[in-house]
Amino acid sequence: MQEIRSILVVLEPDQPDGLALKRARLIAGATQSELHLVVCDGQQDHGTWLGELADTLREEGYSVSTRQDWQESSHQTIIAAQQAEGCGLVIKQHYPDNPLKKALLTPDDWKLLRYCPCPVLLVKTDRPWTGGNVLAAVDVGNDDPEHRTLHASIVCHAHDVAHLAKGELHVLSAHPAPLLSAADPTFQLRETIAARYRESCQRFQDEYGLSNHQLHIAEGPADLLIPQMALQLDAVVTVIGSVARTGLSGALIGNTAEVVLDVLESDVLVLKPDDICDQLEKLIEEQA
Repeated sequence: MQEIRSILVVLEPDQPDGLALKRARLIAGATQSELHLVVCDGQQDHGTWLGELADTLREEGYSVSTRQDWQESSHQTIIAAQQAEGCGLVIKQHYPDNPLKKALLTPDDWKLLRYCPCPVLLVKTDRPWTGGNVLAAVDVGNDDPEHRTLHASIVCHAHDVAHLAKGELHVLSAHPAPLLSAADPTFQLRETIAARYRESCQRFQDEYGLSNHQLHIAEGPADLLIPQMALQLDAVVTVIGSVARTGLSGALIGNTAEVVLDVLESDVLVLKPDDICDQLEKLIEEQA
């Protein structure tokens, strides 16, 4: 989080006091990042409003630029702005999708999570972050190098947010139920499974000074456990990893970040593995 130097803030003109800008002010104030404000609208001109808002922010000490644009969809417009400004974080307010519409069409925020080659913070609540709990959700069962790097990034970003908010970091890893048919005896007993996952999380405990009550190893599917733990902790931010799925398999399978997005009662920061971000960057360049 401290490495971010520019933030793209997606604004809604009909909500001048939008939650995305509140979070952007907080983060930019701590990281000295530039704010790039974008309105996704190809019909009505919002230049005057954007200019007045930018002037107010500059008076508060922020470095600000503005743009209004519209391409084929809002997520494409946002990604084009992110690329043009070289932003390291996108902040957008999330509105729950209609269940029927979501069943028929892929929600635009899902597409943003899939295709945006940088972290995305979806703001869902106006609760202040100050003094709140921050939940990092990792899957230490996937211990290949790519996932280990992603897990470290998730915990690192969550740690930075907790430090920024003067709150407490918590880490959750879900593990599968015991399987009597498993070839590895470790996966035949609930206690040994939990112990193995806790051991895999040890480096997080050591590096970030986490106590045992800050580390949560639970049995069950991640898409159920993450919202439950976030609710139990009254988390203000949940940090989670995502894979960029495309094509029919992505539409059918989705991923945990998408599944829990409307269920979580906290803001959601979504990260991707570096190699996927690189692939998305190349895809964007090819389509330009």
